[in-house]
Amino acid sequence: MHIVIMGCGRVGSTLAHILEDSGHSVAIIDRDPQAFRRLRAGFRGRRVTGVGFDRDVLEEAGIESAGAYVAVSSGDNSNIISARVARETFGVDNVVARIYDSRRAEVYQRLGIPTVATVRWTADQILRRVLPEGAEPLWRDPTGSVVLAEVAYHPGWIGTRTKDLEEAAGTRLAFVNRLGETLLPRHDSMVQEGDVLYVMAAENDMDRINKVLSGAPEEGH
Repeated sequence: MHIVIMGCGRVGSTLAHILEDSGHSVAIIDRDPQAFRRLRAGFRGRRVTGVGFDRDVLEEAGIESAGAYVAVSSGDNSNIISARVARETFGVDNVVARIYDSRRAEVYQRLGIPTVATVRWTADQILRRVLPEGAEPLWRDPTGSVVLAEVAYHPGWIGTRTKDLEEAAGTRLAFVNRLGETLLPRHDSMVQEGDVLYVMAAENDMDRINKVLSGAPEEGH
């Protein structure tokens, strides 16, 4: 696949190297020609000086044959505008834009432009490492209403069928991590000692789910 990247900062140059190592062809755009110094000496992709929402620049980068477009410059406006040009003018289906303002990210997600809200994502990653297990979700949808979260549970749930745990907590287990292996729960799955449980649920339902699972199962479960 040919992939066009706008922004040859630390993220853009790292993506370019990873994608090239994976066998893809890459073109990287930056308005500052000095930015290309971040690319390794053996980088075989195209280096295009300019802005990613300029049609001539995009054509020079091979946008007409691109299977994906990534906008990771330092400017939110430039990223979203260039992503829209790539999709709406050149018909690139797979586009993603880095956005620092999480409120903007939610708006653009609703417009069909996939975004990575850098500040919110970074904050979530840090909180997951400094707060107790289950305190912060691993993932949330752009509106913040649905989360994927690790949940702590009372030892009394060990030996319980996962379907009974789901029924009691009123939620669905997304997956279970067991001794480093990720498992999808089946109808006959049981909670085993050491299992790490992950649920997909509404954000405003997580307090209730955590409260149910922090206590021992009621009789009948």
